[in-house]
Amino acid sequence: MFSRILDRLEELIISFLIAVATFITFVAVIHRYGTGFAVDLSKWATAHGMDGLAAGSMGVFKWANGIDTSWAMELCIYMFVWMAKFGAAYGVRQGVHVGVDVFVNMLTPAARKPVIIFTLLCGAFFTAIVGTLGAHFVWGIGQTSQVSNDLEVPMWIVYLAVPLGSYLMCFRFLQVAVNYARTGELPHHDQTVVAGMDDVKPLEMKTMEAAR
Repeated sequence: MFSRILDRLEELIISFLIAVATFITFVAVIHRYGTGFAVDLSKWATAHGMDGLAAGSMGVFKWANGIDTSWAMELCIYMFVWMAKFGAAYGVRQGVHVGVDVFVNMLTPAARKPVIIFTLLCGAFFTAIVGTLGAHFVWGIGQTSQVSNDLEVPMWIVYLAVPLGSYLMCFRFLQVAVNYARTGELPHHDQTVVAGMDDVKPLEMKTMEAAR
C-alpha cells in the first residue's frame, strides 16, 4: 500500500513539474516575442498610415510590457532541478538508467546475483551519503536569510530537492535490491512498449481483421 502511494506520488510530482515548467516556458516565450512583434507592427502601421492598427499594436505592447515574466526562467530552472532529482529515483524503479553490464553478463547466474546486489547496495550507500550531506547543507542554508534573486523564495526550499531526491533514490535502490534477492528479477524498461498502448493494435492487423 505504501509503495503504491509513493509510486503514484512520485509520478504525479514529475508530471506536474514537467507540465507547469513547459507551460511557463511557453508563456514566457510568447510574451517576449509578442511584445517585440507588437512594437514592430506598430512602427510598420505608422509608416503606412494605419493609425488605428498602430494605436492598437502599441496598446498591446504597453499591456504586455506591464506583465513581469523575469521570474519565469528562474522558476523553470528550479522546477527542472526538482524534476531531475525525482526523475532519477523514478529511473531506478523503472530500470532506465544507463549501465555497463558486459562483465556482469559474462558471469554465471550464481556469481551474477551477489555482484548485482552489491552494486545496488553501493548505489544506495552513495545516494544516502549525498542525501545526508544535502540535508546538512539545507539545514545550514535554513539558518540564513538567503533568498533567490527573482522569486525571493528561501534558498533552503530550492536545495531541499537534493536530500529528498537522494533519499528517495536510496530507497529505490534498496527496494530493487530486496526484490531482486527474492525473485531474481530486475526492473527492465522495454523501449518498444508505450504505456497505455497495450490494447492498441497495429493498423496492418486491423486491416487484415477487417478484410476477414
